[in-house]
Amino acid sequence: MITNASLHYFILQYIIDKGHAPSLSILADRFGSAEFSVEKALYALQDYHGVVLHPNTPKVWVIHPFSLAPTNFLVKSSRGEWWGNCAWCSLGVAALLDEDVSIRTSSGAHGEPLEIKIVNGEVQPQDLLIHFPIPMMKAWDNVIYTCTTMLAFRTEEEIDKWSARHDIPKGDVRPLPQIWRFAKKWYGQHLNPNWVKWTLQEAKEIFEEFELTHPVWQLEVSNDRF
Repeated sequence: MITNASLHYFILQYIIDKGHAPSLSILADRFGSAEFSVEKALYALQDYHGVVLHPNTPKVWVIHPFSLAPTNFLVKSSRGEWWGNCAWCSLGVAALLDEDVSIRTSSGAHGEPLEIKIVNGEVQPQDLLIHFPIPMMKAWDNVIYTCTTMLAFRTEEEIDKWSARHDIPKGDVRPLPQIWRFAKKWYGQHLNPNWVKWTLQEAKEIFEEFELTHPVWQLEVSNDRF
């Protein structure tokens, strides 16, 4: 039987091992199901916000923290390389890999090249900033757009200029080490074969645990999952 958890786990592990998402035929073989049953399961996982599919075909586009299309965040380790959706997701990729990695990006997606390294579990350099302009309550309204705006910068002045230049309101600005610690907690269960999404209450508690108190992080608590 295909469940959200089993499908999510297999896709993530396949991406880590192979560098790309499994095809419908591979998923059908893995679960002993017809391809139409796999398609139905993929759309159910998308409804659960566990995956983002291409608009017109049941093909994985995003399964957080991985992107299956090129982005401004390239994560590399001794095992291979992957794309992260954003600064937060890229740190999540590093957390799932659980090994030394480098993350290549650029300031504001159009400034000078930046390289983030995770060495022996510690993030370097310590002085970079991560900008979160989109309120979390609206993150899934267009999650691709939300992710593409979560970027790394050297200074808050760069963020101010970037926000003015692109007419994107300035949101929350956090130091890289804080978001690394947060990403490890947030994505820490994603490779659990019994994975379920955080409830809104759980997400709210995690935000509070890591002192993410800016209005950007406010959530309306209900029985839904984030």
